[in-house]
Amino acid sequence: MLEGPEEELTTVRVQDPRVQNEGSWNSYVDYKIFLHTNSKAFTAKTSCVRRRYREFVWLRRQLQKNAGLVPVPELPGKSAFFVGSTDEFIEKRRQGLQQFLEKVVQNVVLLSDSRLHLFLQSQLSVPEIEACVQGRGTQTVTDAILHYAMSNCGWAQEEESRPALLPGGALRGSCARLGGPQGPGCLEPLPHWSDFGMDESRLDSPAEPAEPLGGPQEGQ
Repeated sequence: MLEGPEEELTTVRVQDPRVQNEGSWNSYVDYKIFLHTNSKAFTAKTSCVRRRYREFVWLRRQLQKNAGLVPVPELPGKSAFFVGSTDEFIEKRRQGLQQFLEKVVQNVVLLSDSRLHLFLQSQLSVPEIEACVQGRGTQTVTDAILHYAMSNCGWAQEEESRPALLPGGALRGSCARLGGPQGPGCLEPLPHWSDFGMDESRLDSPAEPAEPLGGPQEGQ
């Protein structure tokens, strides 16, 4: 008896919120996005990146612009008022971001947008994603995703916490080759997993200053 085609499944999780630049005026929270899929729509079957809320806002705006009449799911955290602690707000936002991505990756129209794939499966900054999609970058969309995946910056166990530093400063886990040195796409080892490939100076323009931490502001 012939078996039918394998059902395509995509798991996406938003996890591990972390404060970057803690104690600084331009501190912010970013989130780990883990994706595992057998869908042919994705270039890499497993990926792991870190993104901040401001990048989610940009992604939704671009998806809506390119989707025409197809509705795009809403993002959390629109309200300027929140009763509760900062930790509660961050957790509520994390849950909302995961629900947003879960809905997005199930929509075939939204899945056709190259920006979504670069957002989920590379650590390119927003300006770099735009340049890549518009053909102004040094790589195609597929090449950028494969380069990130092959560098093993995109490899991670779903339940992994922060990667450990091995003797000699090599990273174990998210940004390390299995049994080998760091991948060529990785930055120098840091005490914790920061934004690989992120260029905040390019993302934050004078007209849009970096948001302070400590309140439920939309740009966080």
